[in-house]
Amino acid sequence: MRDAVIVDAVRTAVGKGKPGGALSGIHPTDLLALTLEALVSRSGLDPAVVDDVIAGCVSQVGEQSTNIARQALLGAGFPEHVPGTTIDRQCGSSQQAAAFAAQAVMSGFQDVVIACGVESMSRVPLGAAARGQDASGTKARARYPEGLVHQGVSAELIAARWGFSRAQLDDYSAQSHQRAAQAIAEGSFDAELIPIEVTDAAGTVRVHRIDETVRAATTARALAELPVSFRDERYERRFPQIDWKITPGNSSPLSDGASAALITSSETAERLGLRPRARFVSFQAVGDDPLLMLTGPLPATAKVLDRSGLSIGDIDVFEVNEAFAPVPLAWLAETGADPARLNPLGGAIALGHALGSSGTRLLATLVNRLEATGGRYGLQTMCEGGGMANATVIERI
Repeated sequence: MRDAVIVDAVRTAVGKGKPGGALSGIHPTDLLALTLEALVSRSGLDPAVVDDVIAGCVSQVGEQSTNIARQALLGAGFPEHVPGTTIDRQCGSSQQAAAFAAQAVMSGFQDVVIACGVESMSRVPLGAAARGQDASGTKARARYPEGLVHQGVSAELIAARWGFSRAQLDDYSAQSHQRAAQAIAEGSFDAELIPIEVTDAAGTVRVHRIDETVRAATTARALAELPVSFRDERYERRFPQIDWKITPGNSSPLSDGASAALITSSETAERLGLRPRARFVSFQAVGDDPLLMLTGPLPATAKVLDRSGLSIGDIDVFEVNEAFAPVPLAWLAETGADPARLNPLGGAIALGHALGSSGTRLLATLVNRLEATGGRYGLQTMCEGGGMANATVIERI
């Protein structure tokens, strides 16, 4: 079996996922097309040699419908013979796209694959695809007669099970903003960011290169003043153990963004004159309790480490998606990982979580962080709607 390597990984700076956000004036297909253009331009790759483009996108409705991968690659000027497909593994969609790309390369059936992702939550709101629809069906509802819950309640259940206080959640969240703000000030994201021209409300054209959701002045004291988001009488009766703690401040914000990674084999990279930056060691996807929903990174991490033959202490950098603060805190509590190695440049609570884009966004940050620090192994994992998770281990070359 061949290896699979990452030649490059890029992302847009994240925009606020609401009208008036920095990227809200850009059609999501165009946002992904601009990202694909930048990826092949940076590497000097002829897009004619791309065997497939696999895109992650969660809300595949409206402007993000009709196979956004294909629409975006055509918009990026790729030859018409290049195919594209769009997948939905919820928040881990583009991380799964990277795994599918690596599998295709390792099997020998394809040589050059682009994994990417996009989400414009300002233009296609969260939950738009299921609005007014029954997505469960009678058989799934029969299996869970009390009903499953949305992710905010799942985050509350995790906080209750692990006994996290509101202060712990807010302290962690403030740290995420502080780390991200420092990373921006030090230029730590410069190598992965691509410039995007945007037009503001006044009609002024400017270049968007700084994650818009980071608040450098955020403190735990300020976050403690925010009201809880998900308290509901129905859930209070059903889950009396919840002492409501989840707020907008210890959750990831609605976001817009796109990201992409160029994946091939070492042999193909040499033939095309490309320089690999990292290789895939292992990748896994797991299912977990759909009520707790967000605990999947725990078994996913255990499985990917087992398959790779590595221990938690072998990993130099961890990128654990911060959908809600209890998720990385529970992951830390169960894995015993070094907190200093977890999301060292901040996470989604500060940097945003443009759902379909987040997997390859984390991959871009992970590759660059390993190169900047001289680390060898990096691990990324992502909780996902429905009680799933992806985990990926890469090795810097």
